[in-house]
Amino acid sequence: MTKIIAGIEVPDSLMARAATQLVRDTEDDLLYNHSRRVFFWGALTGKRRGLKYDPELLYIGAMFHDMGLTKAHWSPDLRFEVDGANAARDFLKSYGVPERDVEDVWTAIALHTTPGVPEHMRPTIALVTAGVEMDVLGIAYDDFSHEHRDQVCACHPREANFKENIIDHFANGIIRKPLTTFGNVKADVLALRDPNYRRMNFCSVILNSKWQE
Repeated sequence: MTKIIAGIEVPDSLMARAATQLVRDTEDDLLYNHSRRVFFWGALTGKRRGLKYDPELLYIGAMFHDMGLTKAHWSPDLRFEVDGANAARDFLKSYGVPERDVEDVWTAIALHTTPGVPEHMRPTIALVTAGVEMDVLGIAYDDFSHEHRDQVCACHPREANFKENIIDHFANGIIRKPLTTFGNVKADVLALRDPNYRRMNFCSVILNSKWQE
């Protein structure tokens, strides 16, 4: 496996290698390659912005960020982001990672579908979301050079129909627990893929609460 892609070195510690193998064994090719690309986009963003970040923590955050979409890690009632964050937390704690660093990775994964917030937080948190937004939404696409985009995608290709297929992966991971999409962007996924889905409404929740006027 290539160790340096687009000028970014892949963390090669015992923990990073174990994370790679765990994700490789748990996720399909689409999610695995997506997660690896998220790391590179996040790292390149950090380099471009001059941020001081821990490559290993960024790598774990990127690799685990969609683990909550897999049968091995999804719960019946938590947001998939929280399921992935919990899996990463358990993994990091098993390697004795300091609590502050564990919290950063947990928060990075838990907030990666909450736009407008992570970018103002510590680098691990900000860069995981930046990587996800680049790979899924194309945000800041032109801030990456043509060469860097080609180099990353040559090693971790975007499969044919990636856009439709990533939406299907999201839908498959959350369709059994639609209430967990309230207040985040994944409500749009169910609105597109589940004909029975009915959006919750924030104002309706307020107006129909048990509080008496």
